[in-house]
Amino acid sequence: MIDLNQSVQFIKGVGPNNLVLLQKLGINTLGDLITFFPRNYEDRSKPKKINELIDGEEALIEGICVTQMTETRFARNKIMLKMLVRDDTGDCVLTWFNQTYLKNKFKVGEKYQFYGKVSIKYGRIEMVRPVFDKNGLNKNTGKIIPIYPLTYNLSQNKIRSIIENGLKAVLDKLPETIPDYILKTYNLVEINKAIKQIHFPSDFEEYSKARRRFVFEELLTVQLALLSLKSRYDKEVDGIKFDKDVKMSDVINSLPFRLTKAQLKVLEEIDGDMESNKPMNRLLQGDVGSGKTIVSIIAAYKAAKCGYQSAIMAPTAILAEQHMQEFSNVLNKFGVRCELILGGMRAKKRREVLEDLKEGKIDILIGTHALLVEDVEFKKLGLVVTDEQHRFGVRQRANIVSKGMNPDVLVMTATPIPRTLAIILYGDLDISIIDELPPNRKKIETYPVTKNYERRIEEFIRSNVNQGRQAYIVCPLVEENEEFENFKSVVELAEKYQNDIFPEFKVAYLHGKMKQKEKDEIMQDFKNGIIQILVSTTVIEVGVNVPNANIMVVQNAEHFGLAQLHQLRGRVGRGEYQSYCILIYESNSKTTKERMKIMKNTDNGFIVAEKDLELRGSGEFFGTRQHGLPEFKIANLFEDVGILKEVQSLSQKIEESDPKLEKEENTKLRELVEEKFKDRISI
Repeated sequence: MIDLNQSVQFIKGVGPNNLVLLQKLGINTLGDLITFFPRNYEDRSKPKKINELIDGEEALIEGICVTQMTETRFARNKIMLKMLVRDDTGDCVLTWFNQTYLKNKFKVGEKYQFYGKVSIKYGRIEMVRPVFDKNGLNKNTGKIIPIYPLTYNLSQNKIRSIIENGLKAVLDKLPETIPDYILKTYNLVEINKAIKQIHFPSDFEEYSKARRRFVFEELLTVQLALLSLKSRYDKEVDGIKFDKDVKMSDVINSLPFRLTKAQLKVLEEIDGDMESNKPMNRLLQGDVGSGKTIVSIIAAYKAAKCGYQSAIMAPTAILAEQHMQEFSNVLNKFGVRCELILGGMRAKKRREVLEDLKEGKIDILIGTHALLVEDVEFKKLGLVVTDEQHRFGVRQRANIVSKGMNPDVLVMTATPIPRTLAIILYGDLDISIIDELPPNRKKIETYPVTKNYERRIEEFIRSNVNQGRQAYIVCPLVEENEEFENFKSVVELAEKYQNDIFPEFKVAYLHGKMKQKEKDEIMQDFKNGIIQILVSTTVIEVGVNVPNANIMVVQNAEHFGLAQLHQLRGRVGRGEYQSYCILIYESNSKTTKERMKIMKNTDNGFIVAEKDLELRGSGEFFGTRQHGLPEFKIANLFEDVGILKEVQSLSQKIEESDPKLEKEENTKLRELVEEKFKDRISI
C-alpha cells in the first residue's frame, strides 16, 4: 500500500534546498506532490517548417546545425551565443544569453529539435533561448509539456523531474477514491491513468478526460461535505420556534424610509426560518449599500421580543461601533437594549456588560471576535449574525453558536457572488439575495484613465476637498517590491501627497500591517472629517460608512479583481453628494481594457462578479481559504459549470439515499470527504 502522507523529501531529486522551495508551494507530502497540477501545457509535439513560423509565437522546429556557436561579449560580463540551423525551407538564428555551457553542445551537420519564441525582423527569423533535444531524445521537446505554478528559484525542468519521480513511486499502486458505480455512470477515467495523463498527457483528448475526472472528484467532495453539514442542521437538530405573534412589521412601519421589494422578500424568508422549528442557516447576499444591516436589525428585534438574545459579529471595532449606533437608533424606542463588547474595553465596563448579558438584561450584543471569548455567556442566545469576514468556516461559527441552544444563524456578505459559486462556497446555507438598491442612491460616476491624467485628478481632488468633501486613494502594496517596482507604496504615496501635492490638507495612510487600534483611530478621524485624504491598501474595503467621502481613486487598477474594484467603489456614494470612482491603469492589454469598460458601464455587483469569474476563473476570483473550504486545485467554476451541475444532481441523490455515507458502495466517498475536510468537519 502506497503511503501518500510520506514526506516529499524522500522523493528522488528533492535535496534540502528544493524541499524548502516545495514547501513554499504547499508541497509537503507525496500526495501533495502528485496533486500539484499543471497550470498550463505547451504543445511541443508538432514541428513546424522554418518558413511557416509566425512572429511572436512559440514553436517547435527540426533543423540541422550549419555553423559553429559564436560568442559575443557585451555590457558588463554579459555573453551572447548565436548559431544557425537550417531545414529544407529556410534558416533560423538561435540566440542564448550567459549560457556558456552550451558552447560545445552542438555538432555541425547533426539534427536537433528546438522549441522557443519566434522573432521575425526584416525577414530574419530568430529564436531566443530555445530549449532543445538531440534528434529523437524527446526530453524537452516532441511531446506535450506541463507548465507548473512556480516559486522563485525552482525551475520548470526541476519540478517536472521531481514530479516524474513522484509518479514513478505511485504509478499503478494508487487506490481508487471514487466508487465504481460513479466511475461507470459518469464515464470517469480511473485514478492511475488519470494522474499520469494530467501531468504528462499523450494528447489533449487524454488530458481532457483526466482533468474531467479530477474536477468531478474535487467538486463532489466539497458538495457532499457541505450537504452533510446542511442535513445535520435540517434533519437532526431542533431549533428555536420563534413566536408568530411578534411581527417584523412593527419595526418596518416605524422606519423613516421605505424598504425595497428585495428587502421585504428577504425578511419574509428570514421570518419563515425563525418561525420554523429548524435552525436557520441563511446567507444574505447584497450589493454594497443595498441595506443588509436593517434586515439584521429587524431579525434581532423579532428575537428580542420573543425573549431571546442576539449576537452580532463585525470584522472590525469601528464597524461594530457603527452597527451599535444603527441598531440603537432603530430599536431604542422599542425598549430593546443593545450593548457593545470590544477587545480593548475598560475592565470595569466589560465586567458590567458580561454580568448583564448573563442575567439576560442585554437583548443584543454587538462585537468583534471578542464575542468568541470563553467568558462571554448569554442567558438565552437565539440569533447569531456574522459578517462575511468571520465565515472562516464551520469551527468559528460553531464556537459562537455553541453559546446558545441551536440559535438561528444569518451570515451576511457584501461580496456579490455568482450563484454557481455561492452554491459551492456556501452550500451548507440557504441563500437570500437583495438585488436592488434603495431608490435614493445616486449612481457613482466611474472613470478608467491612464497615468497621463494624474495632474487633472489631483486638481479634481483639490476642488472637491475645498468644498468640504473627502477622498480615498487606494494602492495595491504596502512596501516597495522588486516585482512591481513601479507601484508606489502606501507610505511613500501618502508622504508625497502630504508634502508635495496637498500640503494644505491633512493626509493619512492605512495598511494591513498596522495594529488594529491604530487602524481604528485613523478610520475614526477620517469619519469625523479630521483627515481629508486617506491613502490606503484594500483594508478599507469592508463596510465603514463615511457619507462625506465622495472620491475613490484606485492606483494600478489592473492589479485588482473586478469584484474587489466594485467593493472599493462602494466606499463612496453613501451620502447626498455626487460621487466618483477613478481607476488609474497602466497596462494596455485587451483584457485590462475590457475589464475597465465593464467597471465604467456596470454598477450591478452581481453582473460585475459574473464577468470577473468569466475573465479570471474561480481560483483568483475568491480566495476560498477564508471560507473554511480547501482551495480548488483544479476546478474552475466558470469553465466547469457543466460538471458542477452533474455533481450537484448526484450529491442530492446520495444525500437522499445515504446522507451519512454509511452504505458499502459509498465507503470510498466517506473516506474522501473525511480526508479532505478532516480539520473542518466529521461526517
